[in-house]
Amino acid sequence: MTYNAIVENTGPSGYTASILGWPGCTVKGATKDEALTRLRQAIANRLSRVEIVPIEVDVPQNGHPLAKFAGMFKDDELLDQFLLDMADYRREVDTDRAE
Repeated sequence: MTYNAIVENTGPSGYTASILGWPGCTVKGATKDEALTRLRQAIANRLSRVEIVPIEVDVPQNGHPLAKFAGMFKDDELLDQFLLDMADYRREVDTDRAE
């Protein structure tokens, strides 16, 4: 396996190395190579004690925030007339703007 490591020169105290996304998996070494060797050992040690298990998590689908209003006027007997009136008004506005 390949992991992404962060290696930091900490000055006179040497180097610190850690694996991205693995909290608590940080080691120190006098040299960069020593820090990376210790990091490989720490990873191998940790992986020898654990089991990686894929799990599925149900994520609630919130959908579009206005979806709850869809169809709210389906039984309104005035809706068809309202839509016709709105279309007529839109045509009037467009005609006025064109002149």
